[in-house]
Amino acid sequence: MKLSLILDNIKSRLGIAELNPMQKRVTESTSANNLLLSPTGSGKTIAFTIAMLRALGKPSGEVKAVVIAPSRELVMQIYRVVREIATGYKTVALYGGHPMADEKNSLTPAPDIIVATPGRLLDHINRKHVDLYTTKVLVLDEYDKSLELGFHDEMRKVIRTMPNLSRIILTSATRLVDMPDFLNMSSPEVIDFLEQGQKPRERTAIVEVESPARDKIDTLIDLLKSLNNGKAIIFVNHRESAVRVFDHLKKAGLPVGLYHGALDQPDREKAIDLLNNGTTPILVSTDLGARGLDIDSVHSIIHYHLPLTEETWTHRNGRTARVDASGTVYVITSEADNLPEYITFDRSYSPTGTSTDPIKASTATIYFNAGKKEKISRGDIAGFLIKQGGMKPESIGRIIVKDHSALAAVPAAEAAALLSRIAPEKLKGKRVRTSLLR
Repeated sequence: MKLSLILDNIKSRLGIAELNPMQKRVTESTSANNLLLSPTGSGKTIAFTIAMLRALGKPSGEVKAVVIAPSRELVMQIYRVVREIATGYKTVALYGGHPMADEKNSLTPAPDIIVATPGRLLDHINRKHVDLYTTKVLVLDEYDKSLELGFHDEMRKVIRTMPNLSRIILTSATRLVDMPDFLNMSSPEVIDFLEQGQKPRERTAIVEVESPARDKIDTLIDLLKSLNNGKAIIFVNHRESAVRVFDHLKKAGLPVGLYHGALDQPDREKAIDLLNNGTTPILVSTDLGARGLDIDSVHSIIHYHLPLTEETWTHRNGRTARVDASGTVYVITSEADNLPEYITFDRSYSPTGTSTDPIKASTATIYFNAGKKEKISRGDIAGFLIKQGGMKPESIGRIIVKDHSALAAVPAAEAAALLSRIAPEKLKGKRVRTSLLR
């Protein structure tokens, strides 16, 4: 794919007018093997997508590129970016929690690009749903996390089915002690941007909030009610704690979502979607949400529980102060806590429980029970809301179209009336069910 077309798509479809220095450096690389080290939120997905697409020939009905990522959420994030840039190429996403029948159908005819988790891709290979013999480009995104999660054997087996690789790209936000032994990467070009520019720590204020009681829930509620409007993620160490904290915050009337590994995949996706579009600007999460998620503009990170390791501390805090933004990290402490050496504070804060501009849900989300498989596009949803719903185009927020559903962000003050107007209407001649997500 020509670089000029790639850059045009990035500008017109993603709204990014100019590449950052790291992305430019990857674009300029002529090496067959790259090791890209760059902080979370620095734009690695766009960087490796450019490199990948420049190495592909014309669409040919054969798999030419494979991107492997350690989590379903990261796969979906990468898929959305690649699909926008790689116009003319068929791109599919394969991950657990997604209907196997839909994925099998998407592999016929063969896609040009596959984005997948290791286990799911190996499952399709073993079922002979896909042949990777023709694959030329392999990207392992967050390869260190894949190894940490125990995907070593799966990745080894998958890569054995790709004997014709001509380019391999590994990416990570942290340094790996050893290179994976199943990769034939002789003298890779290391593109290291981990220390470039102003470090995230320099853009992050670390604040101690002392809880007078061992049970920190009242202090957390006061803190949230003291913060100015913006997104906040609260990290806890256990699923049970996440549910308990979520329930208390809901009872306190706060707009909050919940994210942990025991939730079904659709519920996890919904939690991130509603955080991003402002419907629930507060999220309670286990460390599953500390990396690999596409979350915009998080103002505050709150450690309800102290992190168990320094690496966890780094990744939790990496949800804020991304790229050139600043952020605040609050650590709620009590007499029961033993503060590790790697946590140092810039200041302390005693929440008042009030704010002149409190966190609020200014957005509501309308759910449609039809999606891509029903031939519904973002343009269809927007047109429906404008024509049948009487909305102004500038009032419509983010629209996400999934396989069998769609979400549209609209002003919270208009949501109930809008839902009444569109309920009896048809979308592209089809009767669809709409409802408000909460």
